[in-house]
Amino acid sequence: MTHRRALSIRALSILASLGLVTSGAVAVAGPSQADPPPQDVLFVANNWDGTASVLSSGPDLTPVGEIDVVPDREERMREIYRDPIRLAAFLVIRQTVGEGHDQFADDMYTTPDGSSLVVSRPSFADVVSISLATGEVEWRFPVSGLRADHMAVSPDGTQVAVSASTGKRVHVLDIETGAEAGSFPTGDKPHENVYTSDGLIWNMSIGEVNNSLDDPALDFLKGDRVITVADAETFEVVREIDMRDRLDDAGLDHLSDAVRPATFSPDESKLYFQVSYFGGFLEYDVATDRITRVKTLPRVFDGRRTEMVNDSRHHGLTMQPTGEHLCVAGTMDDYAVVVDRTTLEEGPSVAVDKPYWSTVTGDGEACVVSESGADQVTSIDFGTGQKITSVPVGDHPQRVRLGTVPAGWSGVG
Repeated sequence: MTHRRALSIRALSILASLGLVTSGAVAVAGPSQADPPPQDVLFVANNWDGTASVLSSGPDLTPVGEIDVVPDREERMREIYRDPIRLAAFLVIRQTVGEGHDQFADDMYTTPDGSSLVVSRPSFADVVSISLATGEVEWRFPVSGLRADHMAVSPDGTQVAVSASTGKRVHVLDIETGAEAGSFPTGDKPHENVYTSDGLIWNMSIGEVNNSLDDPALDFLKGDRVITVADAETFEVVREIDMRDRLDDAGLDHLSDAVRPATFSPDESKLYFQVSYFGGFLEYDVATDRITRVKTLPRVFDGRRTEMVNDSRHHGLTMQPTGEHLCVAGTMDDYAVVVDRTTLEEGPSVAVDKPYWSTVTGDGEACVVSESGADQVTSIDFGTGQKITSVPVGDHPQRVRLGTVPAGWSGVG
Protein backbone atom coordinates (compact mmCIF):
# COMPACT_ATOMS: atom_id res chain seq x y z
CA MET A 1 0.00 0.00 0.00
CA THR A 2 1.43 3.45 -0.96
CA HIS A 3 1.95 6.28 1.55
CA ARG A 4 -0.62 8.45 -0.30
CA ARG A 5 -3.23 5.63 -0.20
CA ALA A 6 -2.62 5.08 3.51
CA LEU A 7 -3.22 8.79 4.19
CA SER A 8 -6.43 8.68 2.17
CA ILE A 9 -7.76 5.76 4.21
CA ARG A 10 -6.84 7.56 7.45
CA ALA A 11 -8.60 10.72 6.26
CA LEU A 12 -11.75 8.79 5.37
CA SER A 13 -11.70 7.14 8.79
CA ILE A 14 -11.56 10.54 10.51
CA LEU A 15 -14.39 11.91 8.39
CA ALA A 16 -16.47 8.83 9.13
CA SER A 17 -15.94 9.32 12.88
CA LEU A 18 -17.24 12.89 12.51
CA GLY A 19 -20.32 11.66 10.63
CA LEU A 20 -19.28 13.47 7.49
CA VAL A 21 -19.08 10.28 5.40
CA THR A 22 -20.62 6.88 5.89
CA SER A 23 -18.46 4.11 7.30
CA GLY A 24 -18.95 2.20 4.08
CA ALA A 25 -16.85 4.79 2.31
CA VAL A 26 -13.82 3.58 4.26
CA ALA A 27 -13.87 0.21 2.56
CA VAL A 28 -11.04 -0.10 0.08
CA ALA A 29 -11.03 -2.56 -2.76
CA GLY A 30 -8.65 -5.36 -1.89
CA PRO A 31 -7.18 -7.98 -4.15
CA SER A 32 -9.28 -9.46 -6.93
CA GLN A 33 -11.95 -12.00 -6.11
CA ALA A 34 -10.73 -15.35 -4.80
CA ASP A 35 -9.59 -17.76 -7.46
CA PRO A 36 -12.40 -19.94 -8.79
CA PRO A 37 -12.47 -23.49 -7.45
CA PRO A 38 -10.61 -26.27 -9.28
CA GLN A 39 -12.37 -28.04 -12.12
CA ASP A 40 -13.38 -31.69 -11.69
CA VAL A 41 -12.00 -33.90 -14.47
CA LEU A 42 -11.12 -37.47 -15.39
CA PHE A 43 -7.49 -38.40 -16.01
CA VAL A 44 -6.76 -41.25 -18.42
CA ALA A 45 -3.31 -42.85 -18.17
CA ASN A 46 -2.11 -43.62 -21.69
CA ASN A 47 0.48 -46.15 -20.65
CA TRP A 48 2.38 -46.75 -23.86
CA ASP A 49 2.85 -43.17 -25.05
CA GLY A 50 3.40 -41.60 -21.61
CA THR A 51 0.59 -39.06 -21.64
CA ALA A 52 -2.52 -38.36 -19.62
CA SER A 53 -5.69 -37.36 -21.43
CA VAL A 54 -7.87 -35.01 -19.39
CA LEU A 55 -11.63 -35.19 -19.91
CA SER A 56 -14.64 -33.59 -18.27
CA SER A 57 -15.86 -35.58 -15.26
CA GLY A 58 -19.37 -36.05 -16.63
CA PRO A 59 -20.63 -38.89 -18.86
CA ASP A 60 -20.10 -36.83 -22.04
CA LEU A 61 -16.30 -37.08 -21.53
CA THR A 62 -15.55 -33.75 -23.24
CA PRO A 63 -11.79 -33.39 -23.94
CA VAL A 64 -10.13 -30.77 -21.72
CA GLY A 65 -6.42 -31.16 -22.39
CA GLU A 66 -3.40 -33.46 -22.26
CA ILE A 67 -0.20 -33.62 -20.26
CA ASP A 68 3.15 -35.31 -20.90
CA VAL A 69 3.95 -37.49 -17.88
CA VAL A 70 7.49 -38.31 -18.98
CA PRO A 71 8.97 -34.83 -19.54
CA ASP A 72 12.25 -36.20 -18.11
CA ARG A 73 12.33 -39.18 -20.48
CA GLU A 74 15.80 -38.46 -21.89
CA GLU A 75 17.35 -38.10 -18.43
CA ARG A 76 15.76 -41.31 -17.18
CA MET A 77 16.84 -43.23 -20.28
CA ARG A 78 20.46 -42.09 -19.84
CA GLU A 79 20.38 -43.45 -16.30
CA ILE A 80 18.94 -46.76 -17.47
CA TYR A 81 21.50 -47.24 -20.23
CA ARG A 82 24.31 -46.69 -17.72
CA ASP A 83 23.01 -49.42 -15.39
CA PRO A 84 23.00 -52.98 -16.82
CA ILE A 85 20.55 -54.28 -14.20
CA ARG A 86 18.07 -51.48 -14.75
CA LEU A 87 18.42 -51.81 -18.51
CA ALA A 88 17.68 -55.54 -18.30
CA ALA A 89 14.61 -54.86 -16.15
CA PHE A 90 13.45 -52.11 -18.52
CA LEU A 91 13.64 -54.50 -21.48
CA VAL A 92 11.93 -57.32 -19.58
CA ILE A 93 9.02 -55.00 -18.72
CA ARG A 94 8.78 -54.04 -22.38
CA GLN A 95 8.67 -57.62 -23.65
CA THR A 96 6.43 -59.12 -20.94
CA VAL A 97 3.89 -57.04 -19.05
CA GLY A 98 4.27 -54.22 -21.62
CA GLU A 99 3.35 -56.49 -24.55
CA GLY A 100 6.28 -55.13 -26.55
CA HIS A 101 5.85 -51.53 -25.35
CA ASP A 102 7.33 -49.40 -22.59
CA GLN A 103 5.04 -48.59 -19.67
CA PHE A 104 5.17 -44.91 -18.83
CA ALA A 105 1.85 -44.15 -17.12
CA ASP A 106 0.16 -46.64 -14.85
CA ASP A 107 -1.77 -44.73 -12.20
CA MET A 108 -2.34 -41.10 -11.23
CA TYR A 109 -3.96 -38.74 -8.74
CA THR A 110 -4.01 -34.97 -8.34
CA THR A 111 -2.95 -33.04 -5.26
CA PRO A 112 -5.82 -31.63 -3.16
CA ASP A 113 -5.51 -28.18 -4.71
CA GLY A 114 -5.41 -29.57 -8.25
CA SER A 115 -2.05 -27.97 -9.01
CA SER A 116 -0.08 -31.17 -9.63
CA LEU A 117 -0.51 -34.66 -11.04
CA VAL A 118 1.19 -37.57 -9.23
CA VAL A 119 1.95 -40.49 -11.56
CA SER A 120 3.39 -44.00 -11.13
CA ARG A 121 5.65 -44.95 -14.07
CA PRO A 122 6.34 -48.72 -14.31
CA SER A 123 9.26 -48.68 -16.77
CA PHE A 124 11.04 -45.95 -14.80
CA ALA A 125 10.28 -47.62 -11.43
CA ASP A 126 9.23 -44.34 -9.87
CA VAL A 127 6.50 -41.94 -8.83
CA VAL A 128 6.66 -38.31 -9.92
CA SER A 129 4.69 -35.14 -9.30
CA ILE A 130 4.19 -33.00 -12.39
CA SER A 131 3.11 -29.37 -12.26
CA LEU A 132 -0.10 -28.79 -14.22
CA ALA A 133 1.04 -25.20 -14.77
CA THR A 134 4.52 -25.84 -16.18
CA GLY A 135 4.60 -29.55 -17.05
CA GLU A 136 7.84 -29.94 -15.08
CA VAL A 137 8.69 -32.68 -12.59
CA GLU A 138 8.40 -31.27 -9.05
CA TRP A 139 9.56 -34.34 -7.14
CA ARG A 140 10.51 -37.93 -7.90
CA PHE A 141 10.48 -41.03 -5.71
CA PRO A 142 12.21 -44.21 -7.00
CA VAL A 143 10.38 -47.25 -5.62
CA SER A 144 12.12 -50.31 -4.23
CA GLY A 145 12.78 -52.92 -6.85
CA LEU A 146 12.43 -52.36 -10.58
CA ARG A 147 8.80 -51.47 -11.33
CA ALA A 148 6.04 -49.18 -9.98
CA ASP A 149 2.39 -50.17 -10.24
CA HIS A 150 -1.11 -49.28 -8.94
CA MET A 151 -1.66 -46.47 -6.45
CA ALA A 152 -4.35 -45.25 -4.07
CA VAL A 153 -4.88 -41.86 -2.45
CA SER A 154 -5.78 -41.45 1.23
CA PRO A 155 -9.31 -40.25 2.09
CA ASP A 156 -7.99 -36.79 3.01
CA GLY A 157 -5.94 -36.58 -0.20
CA THR A 158 -2.64 -35.96 1.58
CA GLN A 159 -0.91 -39.29 0.96
CA VAL A 160 -0.55 -41.69 -1.92
CA ALA A 161 0.25 -45.41 -1.64
CA VAL A 162 2.13 -47.08 -4.50
CA SER A 163 2.91 -50.75 -5.11
CA ALA A 164 6.53 -51.61 -5.86
CA SER A 165 5.98 -54.70 -8.02
CA THR A 166 9.32 -56.43 -7.67
CA GLY A 167 10.13 -54.86 -4.30
CA LYS A 168 7.24 -56.66 -2.54
CA ARG A 169 6.43 -53.44 -0.72
CA VAL A 170 3.94 -50.57 -0.65
CA HIS A 171 5.38 -47.08 -0.20
CA VAL A 172 3.18 -44.35 1.29
CA LEU A 173 4.25 -40.86 0.20
CA ASP A 174 3.34 -37.31 1.10
CA ILE A 175 1.46 -36.25 -2.02
CA GLU A 176 2.79 -32.66 -1.85
CA THR A 177 6.49 -33.37 -1.26
CA GLY A 178 7.09 -37.00 -2.23
CA ALA A 179 8.63 -37.72 1.18
CA GLU A 180 8.07 -41.29 2.32
CA ALA A 181 5.78 -41.45 5.34
CA GLY A 182 6.28 -45.19 5.68
CA SER A 183 6.00 -48.55 3.95
CA PHE A 184 4.93 -52.12 4.57
CA PRO A 185 5.78 -55.55 3.10
CA THR A 186 3.41 -57.48 0.84
CA GLY A 187 3.15 -60.72 -1.08
CA ASP A 188 4.65 -61.23 -4.54
CA LYS A 189 3.85 -58.53 -7.09
CA PRO A 190 1.73 -56.09 -5.04
CA HIS A 191 -0.94 -54.64 -7.30
CA GLU A 192 -4.18 -52.97 -6.23
CA ASN A 193 -4.34 -50.67 -3.17
CA VAL A 194 -7.53 -49.53 -1.43
CA TYR A 195 -7.93 -47.19 1.58
CA THR A 196 -10.84 -47.84 3.93
CA SER A 197 -12.55 -45.39 6.29
CA ASP A 198 -11.37 -47.27 9.40
CA GLY A 199 -7.78 -46.20 8.75
CA LEU A 200 -6.50 -49.21 6.85
CA ILE A 201 -4.81 -49.88 3.51
CA TRP A 202 -5.67 -53.09 1.67
CA ASN A 203 -3.10 -54.36 -0.80
CA MET A 204 -3.66 -57.23 -3.21
CA SER A 205 -0.58 -59.13 -4.46
CA ILE A 206 -1.10 -61.05 -7.71
CA GLY A 207 2.08 -63.11 -8.03
CA GLU A 208 3.98 -63.79 -11.23
CA VAL A 209 1.51 -62.89 -13.98
CA ASN A 210 4.06 -62.49 -16.76
CA ASN A 211 5.39 -66.03 -16.97
CA SER A 212 3.97 -68.99 -18.90
CA LEU A 213 3.42 -71.24 -15.88
CA ASP A 214 -0.35 -70.95 -16.28
CA ASP A 215 -1.34 -74.59 -15.99
CA PRO A 216 -3.30 -75.12 -12.74
CA ALA A 217 -0.82 -77.83 -11.73
CA LEU A 218 1.95 -75.20 -11.76
CA ASP A 219 -0.03 -72.61 -9.85
CA PHE A 220 2.22 -72.88 -6.79
CA LEU A 221 5.05 -71.41 -8.89
CA LYS A 222 3.14 -68.15 -9.26
CA GLY A 223 4.35 -66.94 -5.86
CA ASP A 224 2.83 -65.70 -2.61
CA ARG A 225 -0.57 -64.10 -3.32
CA VAL A 226 -2.27 -62.53 -0.33
CA ILE A 227 -4.27 -59.51 0.73
CA THR A 228 -2.12 -57.48 3.12
CA VAL A 229 -4.01 -55.10 5.43
CA ALA A 230 -1.91 -52.37 7.05
CA ASP A 231 -2.56 -49.51 9.46
CA ALA A 232 -2.58 -46.28 7.42
CA GLU A 233 -0.82 -44.32 10.19
CA THR A 234 1.73 -46.73 11.62
CA PHE A 235 2.07 -48.90 8.47
CA GLU A 236 2.11 -51.99 10.63
CA VAL A 237 0.58 -55.06 9.00
CA VAL A 238 -2.53 -55.92 11.02
CA ARG A 239 -3.92 -58.78 8.95
CA GLU A 240 -3.11 -61.09 6.06
CA ILE A 241 -5.87 -62.77 4.06
CA ASP A 242 -5.06 -65.77 1.89
CA MET A 243 -7.98 -66.15 -0.50
CA ARG A 244 -6.86 -69.68 -1.35
CA ASP A 245 -8.35 -70.94 1.91
CA ARG A 246 -11.57 -68.93 1.45
CA LEU A 247 -11.99 -70.09 -2.15
CA ASP A 248 -11.50 -73.71 -1.16
CA ASP A 249 -14.01 -73.39 1.68
CA ALA A 250 -16.56 -71.99 -0.81
CA GLY A 251 -16.04 -74.92 -3.20
CA LEU A 252 -14.14 -72.67 -5.63
CA ASP A 253 -10.84 -74.52 -5.64
CA HIS A 254 -10.72 -74.23 -9.44
CA LEU A 255 -10.33 -70.43 -9.23
CA SER A 256 -7.02 -68.58 -8.89
CA ASP A 257 -6.33 -66.78 -5.61
CA ALA A 258 -4.60 -63.86 -7.36
CA VAL A 259 -6.90 -60.96 -6.41
CA ARG A 260 -6.98 -58.29 -9.12
CA PRO A 261 -9.03 -55.03 -9.13
CA ALA A 262 -11.31 -54.77 -6.10
CA THR A 263 -13.94 -52.41 -4.76
CA PHE A 264 -15.81 -52.12 -1.45
CA SER A 265 -19.52 -51.62 -0.93
CA PRO A 266 -20.34 -48.12 0.37
CA ASP A 267 -20.49 -49.37 3.98
CA GLU A 268 -17.29 -51.39 3.42
CA SER A 269 -18.94 -54.57 4.69
CA LYS A 270 -18.42 -56.38 1.37
CA LEU A 271 -15.39 -56.59 -0.91
CA TYR A 272 -15.95 -57.38 -4.58
CA PHE A 273 -12.93 -58.57 -6.53
CA GLN A 274 -11.69 -60.20 -9.73
CA VAL A 275 -9.14 -63.00 -9.91
CA SER A 276 -6.76 -64.18 -12.61
CA TYR A 277 -8.20 -66.21 -15.51
CA PHE A 278 -11.82 -65.78 -14.37
CA GLY A 279 -14.63 -64.06 -16.27
CA GLY A 280 -16.62 -62.56 -13.43
CA PHE A 281 -16.12 -61.49 -9.82
CA LEU A 282 -16.60 -62.61 -6.23
CA GLU A 283 -18.18 -61.14 -3.10
CA TYR A 284 -16.35 -61.39 0.23
CA ASP A 285 -17.97 -60.60 3.57
CA VAL A 286 -15.44 -58.77 5.72
CA ALA A 287 -17.03 -59.51 9.11
CA THR A 288 -17.48 -63.25 8.60
CA ASP A 289 -14.26 -63.61 6.59
CA ARG A 290 -15.80 -65.75 3.86
CA ILE A 291 -16.75 -65.62 0.21
CA THR A 292 -20.51 -65.25 0.02
CA ARG A 293 -21.32 -65.06 -3.70
CA VAL A 294 -19.71 -65.53 -7.10
CA LYS A 295 -20.83 -64.02 -10.39
CA THR A 296 -19.83 -65.74 -13.63
CA LEU A 297 -20.26 -63.52 -16.68
CA PRO A 298 -20.81 -64.59 -20.30
CA ARG A 299 -17.82 -66.19 -21.98
CA VAL A 300 -16.71 -64.81 -25.35
CA PHE A 301 -12.95 -65.41 -25.41
CA ASP A 302 -12.22 -69.07 -26.18
CA GLY A 303 -8.42 -68.99 -26.19
CA ARG A 304 -5.95 -70.60 -23.82
CA ARG A 305 -4.98 -69.33 -20.39
CA THR A 306 -1.53 -68.44 -21.76
CA GLU A 307 -3.20 -66.03 -24.21
CA MET A 308 -4.80 -63.95 -21.46
CA VAL A 309 -2.86 -60.70 -21.12
CA ASN A 310 -0.94 -60.83 -17.84
CA ASP A 311 -3.38 -63.52 -16.64
CA SER A 312 -6.21 -60.97 -16.80
CA ARG A 313 -9.38 -62.41 -18.23
CA HIS A 314 -11.32 -59.54 -16.63
CA HIS A 315 -9.55 -56.46 -15.25
CA GLY A 316 -11.58 -53.49 -14.09
CA LEU A 317 -14.30 -53.26 -11.46
CA THR A 318 -16.00 -50.24 -9.91
CA MET A 319 -18.94 -49.62 -7.60
CA GLN A 320 -21.69 -47.07 -8.20
CA PRO A 321 -21.49 -44.62 -5.25
CA THR A 322 -25.03 -45.58 -4.20
CA GLY A 323 -24.00 -49.24 -4.08
CA GLU A 324 -26.74 -50.29 -6.52
CA HIS A 325 -24.56 -51.47 -9.38
CA LEU A 326 -21.10 -52.68 -10.32
CA CYS A 327 -19.41 -51.98 -13.64
CA VAL A 328 -17.18 -54.76 -14.97
CA ALA A 329 -14.46 -54.61 -17.63
CA GLY A 330 -14.29 -57.94 -19.46
CA THR A 331 -10.76 -57.54 -20.79
CA MET A 332 -10.33 -60.68 -22.91
CA ASP A 333 -14.06 -60.99 -23.66
CA ASP A 334 -14.19 -57.50 -25.22
CA TYR A 335 -17.22 -56.21 -23.39
CA ALA A 336 -18.20 -54.11 -20.39
CA VAL A 337 -21.34 -54.71 -18.39
CA VAL A 338 -23.29 -53.23 -15.50
CA VAL A 339 -24.36 -55.73 -12.82
CA ASP A 340 -27.11 -55.25 -10.22
CA ARG A 341 -25.42 -55.72 -6.83
CA THR A 342 -28.50 -57.14 -5.10
CA THR A 343 -29.50 -59.74 -7.68
CA LEU A 344 -26.17 -60.06 -9.56
CA GLU A 345 -28.12 -59.89 -12.81
CA GLU A 346 -26.11 -58.33 -15.63
CA GLY A 347 -27.42 -55.72 -18.03
CA PRO A 348 -26.77 -55.49 -21.75
CA SER A 349 -23.25 -56.27 -22.93
CA VAL A 350 -21.48 -53.19 -24.32
CA ALA A 351 -18.94 -54.09 -27.00
CA VAL A 352 -15.54 -52.57 -26.21
CA ASP A 353 -12.00 -53.41 -27.31
CA LYS A 354 -9.75 -54.90 -24.60
CA PRO A 355 -11.20 -52.90 -21.69
CA TYR A 356 -8.63 -52.48 -18.94
CA TRP A 357 -10.20 -50.39 -16.19
CA SER A 358 -13.50 -49.08 -14.87
CA THR A 359 -14.28 -46.04 -12.73
CA VAL A 360 -17.21 -43.70 -12.03
CA THR A 361 -18.00 -40.28 -13.41
CA GLY A 362 -17.99 -37.29 -11.09
CA ASP A 363 -21.77 -37.33 -10.75
CA GLY A 364 -21.81 -41.06 -10.03
CA GLU A 365 -24.40 -41.70 -12.73
CA ALA A 366 -22.16 -43.59 -15.18
CA CYS A 367 -19.03 -45.68 -15.31
CA VAL A 368 -16.09 -45.05 -17.60
CA VAL A 369 -14.19 -47.95 -19.16
CA SER A 370 -10.79 -47.63 -20.82
CA GLU A 371 -10.53 -49.43 -24.18
CA SER A 372 -6.84 -50.23 -24.42
CA GLY A 373 -7.29 -51.95 -27.78
CA ALA A 374 -9.10 -49.00 -29.40
CA ASP A 375 -7.33 -46.08 -27.67
CA GLN A 376 -10.55 -44.61 -26.38
CA VAL A 377 -12.70 -44.45 -23.26
CA THR A 378 -16.41 -45.23 -23.11
CA SER A 379 -19.08 -44.13 -20.64
CA ILE A 380 -21.95 -46.45 -19.70
CA ASP A 381 -25.13 -45.44 -17.87
CA PHE A 382 -25.49 -47.24 -14.53
CA GLY A 383 -29.27 -47.13 -14.72
CA THR A 384 -29.77 -48.55 -18.21
CA GLY A 385 -26.48 -50.34 -18.80
CA GLN A 386 -26.34 -48.67 -22.20
CA LYS A 387 -23.38 -46.94 -23.80
CA ILE A 388 -23.45 -43.15 -23.65
CA THR A 389 -20.41 -42.15 -25.70
CA SER A 390 -16.82 -42.96 -26.64
CA VAL A 391 -13.95 -40.48 -26.86
CA PRO A 392 -10.46 -41.04 -28.35
CA VAL A 393 -7.45 -40.77 -26.04
CA GLY A 394 -3.76 -41.77 -26.24
CA ASP A 395 -1.96 -45.07 -26.82
CA HIS A 396 -3.17 -47.94 -24.61
CA PRO A 397 -5.32 -46.23 -21.96
CA GLN A 398 -5.46 -48.11 -18.68
CA ARG A 399 -6.18 -46.46 -15.32
CA VAL A 400 -8.87 -43.75 -15.25
CA ARG A 401 -9.09 -41.57 -12.14
CA LEU A 402 -11.15 -38.60 -10.98
CA GLY A 403 -9.13 -35.51 -10.16
CA THR A 404 -9.06 -31.74 -10.44
CA VAL A 405 -7.28 -29.10 -12.51
CA PRO A 406 -7.19 -25.31 -12.06
CA ALA A 407 -10.28 -23.55 -13.37
CA GLY A 408 -9.94 -22.84 -17.07
CA TRP A 409 -7.02 -25.25 -17.50
CA SER A 410 -6.70 -26.67 -21.02
CA GLY A 411 -3.18 -28.05 -21.00
CA VAL A 412 0.32 -27.07 -19.98
CA GLY A 413 1.54 -23.85 -21.41
